[in-house]
Amino acid sequence: MATAVWQPQAAELKEICGLLEQYRLPTADQSRVWQQHQRCSQLPDFNNYLAFILCHAEGDAVNIRQAAGLLLKNNLKSSYHLVHPLHIQYIKAEVLPCLGSPDLGVRSTVGTIVSVMVQQGGFQGWPEVLQALIQCLDSHDYNHMEGALGALFKISEEMPELMDMDVAGLSERPITGFLPRLLKFLSSEHAVLRRLALGAINQFIVLMPTALFIHMDNYLQSLFSLANDNSADVRKLVCAALVQLLEIQPHVLEPHMQNVIEYMLQANNDTDTEVALEACEFWSAYCEAQLPPELLRGFLPRLIDILLDNMVYAEDDEALQDGDEDENAPDRDQDIKPRFHQSRCHGSDGAEVDEDDDDIINSWNLRKCSAAGLDILSTVFGDEILPVLMPLVQVRLGLSKDGRWEEKEAAILALGAVAEGCISGLLPHLAQIVTYLISFMEDSRPLVRSISCWTLSRYSKWIVQVAQSPEGQSQFDAVLTGLLKRILDSNKRVQEAACSAFATLEEEAAEDLAPRLEPILQHLMYAFGIYQRRNLRILYDAIGTLADAVGSELNDPKYLEILMHPLISKWQQLPDTDRDLFPLLECFTSIAQALGPGFTQYAEPVFLRCINLIRTHQVAKTDPQRAGVNYDKEFIVCSLDLLSGLAEGLGSSIESLVGRSDLRDLLLQCCADEAPDVRQSALALLGDLVKTCAIHLQPRLAEFLSLAAKQLGQDAKENVSVANNACWAIGEVAIKVRKEVSPIVMTVISSLVPILSNIEGLNKSLLENSAITLGRLGWVCPELVAPHMEHFMQAWCRALCMIRDDFEKEDAFRGLCAMVRLNPGGAVNSFVSMCEAIGSWHEIRSQELSSEITQVLLGYKQMLSQNNSWGQYFGALDGKLREKLAKIYSL
Repeated sequence: MATAVWQPQAAELKEICGLLEQYRLPTADQSRVWQQHQRCSQLPDFNNYLAFILCHAEGDAVNIRQAAGLLLKNNLKSSYHLVHPLHIQYIKAEVLPCLGSPDLGVRSTVGTIVSVMVQQGGFQGWPEVLQALIQCLDSHDYNHMEGALGALFKISEEMPELMDMDVAGLSERPITGFLPRLLKFLSSEHAVLRRLALGAINQFIVLMPTALFIHMDNYLQSLFSLANDNSADVRKLVCAALVQLLEIQPHVLEPHMQNVIEYMLQANNDTDTEVALEACEFWSAYCEAQLPPELLRGFLPRLIDILLDNMVYAEDDEALQDGDEDENAPDRDQDIKPRFHQSRCHGSDGAEVDEDDDDIINSWNLRKCSAAGLDILSTVFGDEILPVLMPLVQVRLGLSKDGRWEEKEAAILALGAVAEGCISGLLPHLAQIVTYLISFMEDSRPLVRSISCWTLSRYSKWIVQVAQSPEGQSQFDAVLTGLLKRILDSNKRVQEAACSAFATLEEEAAEDLAPRLEPILQHLMYAFGIYQRRNLRILYDAIGTLADAVGSELNDPKYLEILMHPLISKWQQLPDTDRDLFPLLECFTSIAQALGPGFTQYAEPVFLRCINLIRTHQVAKTDPQRAGVNYDKEFIVCSLDLLSGLAEGLGSSIESLVGRSDLRDLLLQCCADEAPDVRQSALALLGDLVKTCAIHLQPRLAEFLSLAAKQLGQDAKENVSVANNACWAIGEVAIKVRKEVSPIVMTVISSLVPILSNIEGLNKSLLENSAITLGRLGWVCPELVAPHMEHFMQAWCRALCMIRDDFEKEDAFRGLCAMVRLNPGGAVNSFVSMCEAIGSWHEIRSQELSSEITQVLLGYKQMLSQNNSWGQYFGALDGKLREKLAKIYSL
């Protein structure tokens, strides 16, 4: 009844039609259009008007029907639950009859609206739509069938689970009724209907509802029938389906695997690159599914040849278009990817995640997919692929003389792709490969030079390993010289590849670079003068990595003269609002840690600017007008991390800077910040500062400890890195201020025990830091912790076994000894675990700690011998461990 009541008013209808006309005009005054849109959207029945125009407009107004539908779709998507129920009913009643509209644009838009309404309200709230879709599918009218399939595809793409849910009043789930119909459409004479039906079914592979499982044989037969479809879109969907089935339900393909592989080889050579790309995903999926390699082995010669062919740049590849771009061409904004700083993390898992090796082009394409396929094949088959691959590579390497440089470039890429998987077979030929690559870095083609840099970087680990011999050292120097030369290449893409490759070499070579620092710094700082913004970011990373690699070797006046002046100059040029400060801040962090006290002469302006950036953005959070900038937490995070680097590098020399600043109060604010990465970096700085100048934190130490303890609560799982740093910082505070931590000891212990007992096993670094901090608290406040030993002893000792020998482990064991002295009975039931933890030491360097552990074990021997149970307890240990402890501790 409600749907018949609403009728459009002529004046409003005319105004909204006029608005939609304006939308279509590129010359329209956008601010005026926006004001008119705001006015119209205030009408309570605005969406009804849009539905009416979409479904009923005629004559000249046909052109605006689609615009009305798209606006209606956006409104429903953003505020469906705010639309009056009567208006929802009207829209539903209007759009369903238009599913089969003769106008393609209208029925496509209607299908999108139907999909959005189903996503928002479910089939439960609109059972009529199921019947309407089925009627359209069964109608034999092309427009109705295509409209319904389009709507079903959109629903399945966005929320496939809705199709596999019970609907009140229906005897079966929607997918049960739709799937047999969709399968029938796979043999339709119309390519569009085949494409929409297959696209819809494919959305259910991951979900794998019972209906699809039951019809799996029919589905597979249909896929095989469509394998050579004359529509590239359909062939692409066939390949996508087979790849997904391989990932989700590999067993259904196993009986047909020989035929599937044969087909995928053919599809991988398809003239349509999108079909070839979809097929190419199959090889990585096959290897990752850990299916028997022998099924693929016989196809390797053909497969490797196809992959190599597909690794050649396509004619329309964007890399070819700007591969000749020289250093003077200005960077475009779209060339500069957004960058994200990773907050400082203390512990074994604090390493940064490597970015994609071959990120020269951002888009995934057939070339990159083929290289990834060859890479994973090399890890599965190893050296076995070399007799097939190397002759093909050698032929292609000689082709540049014929003007076919793209094939030569692809062969060099292939050498890089198999570097790790086939290294044992390639190692005897490493010198020859490296000689070739060094010569290719001189090629006239920039893309050959850049790929040669990348491929060399893939062999860095082994180039460094063999550098111990005289021949290897000469080879290492040649690689280094070649990369430094390419860092100063006139082509921006080559600069980028050389810089990234050099950073990889630096990580592997570490202190081996020290004797070569002067030429390295001269090249890097010359590049600093010529690079534009995009490559400067990569250069900062290379400089920071160099500092991490050589450490204090950098602390030489002649090196500092080359390095610091240009960096300080850039630091002074960049305004506080420039996000290009981030990579420079990160670079300074590495340099400050490497130089240590040598950074003192540069420290004050760097320190003050960091403080100012933190203060400004804390103000900007609530009052951007007063701060003069918009809030950006990355400025805070990077500044906190650089201050941590300064504290670590300068040691006690930072005390005077901290004492004259308001860092303590700013840091407390940051420790309480709602952003996890700000808290993470703030807690890292808290731990670093307490080691060097605890006196300046003292007045608010209780507040710092309370905030740190709070991070170990229930949210620890969601924000593992924050909890990790909080745990580490508490341990650092404990050994510095000793008994002053006593007010929070029990709160922290009650949080650490569940972390240590976590059977799922949290982050390794958090487990280790929890074990160390518990030990440190037990060391400084044994009278508080020892009475509770029996509740955590076993889990704690398990975690202690994982920690490498160092001073932090020593602290934890001092805590163990202190607690056992006060409460020996608390560890009796965990005697085996405690002995395993003690046995995990390779060597205890502290004579004092070794003596304490000896006293603990002899004490237990004496105590347990009184009731003749020592033999039973000590006998429960593993034979080798028993022998080791008896020998070291005179048991």
